[in-house]
Amino acid sequence: MAEVDDGAIVRVVFFALLLGTASVLFVDYRELTENEGSALSVPLQPILPPASVDGPDQGPMPRITTNPETLEKPLEIALGTGGELHLTGTIDPGAADRFASEIAARGEYVQTVVLDSPGGSVVDALAIGSLIHESGLATKVAAGSLCASSCPLIFASGKARIASAASAIGVHQIYASALAGDAQNALRLASTAMSDAQSATADILAHLTETGVDPAMWVHALQTPPDRLYYFKPEEMLRLKLVTELVDN
Repeated sequence: MAEVDDGAIVRVVFFALLLGTASVLFVDYRELTENEGSALSVPLQPILPPASVDGPDQGPMPRITTNPETLEKPLEIALGTGGELHLTGTIDPGAADRFASEIAARGEYVQTVVLDSPGGSVVDALAIGSLIHESGLATKVAAGSLCASSCPLIFASGKARIASAASAIGVHQIYASALAGDAQNALRLASTAMSDAQSATADILAHLTETGVDPAMWVHALQTPPDRLYYFKPEEMLRLKLVTELVDN
């Protein structure tokens, strides 16, 4: 972190931690403690929310062509043609282990990780992203595909980061089940929400810095409620270095 521009990173870290400690887990804490029984029996799924209408100026909600039922299923990892490894669906707890096993078995064929996911476990997303970064792989979000919530942390990990103006890439506040992996752990985590929110935010900012993406992109996540998404405009993705290449499809 010391090698990064001090002014930029200090501003982002201060603002992120200040916002994160106050709001990042409030919604899940309230809902889980009010209805503990149902929360424990039904795993929480990532939301497929519309664009934020209350936050700062942003791009319109892109047209997502993937079937929502496909996105809600646990992450499917499938090797395609041309060195593409497709990650489709929700980033469930354990997804990072499955991804690591796939890279260990077939990594010599993989050149690009293609994403279509509403997000999910932040811990798994960071672990997948770290392996992508270490392996020097590219990442891609095709036109009509979704990469939301924790998924942009994976996308930001690519050596080359390829997207289209019609790609739906968005962020929002982390919620407790995304940090804990499941509803029962989320109840436990809620009691230490301040500490965990700060720790998760620090890990995210450090990861973005390491991969060369402007950590200021995560400020938009902290400003956007968990039932909404902040969608990045193409020119914004370029300015934040979230994408290295904009393509037509």
